[in-house]
Amino acid sequence: MYRVVPIKHGDRASTATHRFRLYIAGESVNSKLAFSHLKAFCEIYYADDYHIEQLDVLLSPEIAWEQGVTATPMLLRLTPAPPIKLMGSLSDAEQLLNSLGPINA
Repeated sequence: MYRVVPIKHGDRASTATHRFRLYIAGESVNSKLAFSHLKAFCEIYYADDYHIEQLDVLLSPEIAWEQGVTATPMLLRLTPAPPIKLMGSLSDAEQLLNSLGPINA
């Protein structure tokens, strides 16, 4: 069984425009940094219109394999389409903005 930790923001978490899954490896430094950077980015650019869930691949490596996770941390943008994967600590806000696309008004 794997652990999914939903991080909900605002009352619209289940209907958020910007939904992300962050694959992490336990309490590693890079996993913590990636979450921290993603959360800060979302707070600035998406206000209350985002939802982040974390999936710890150490608790279930078979799920990571099935979902194509080859390294952590890895971010998967679930919505808006198309899905986008990013690797690393997510420390470059400009790269995040360019990769994740325009902000919905």
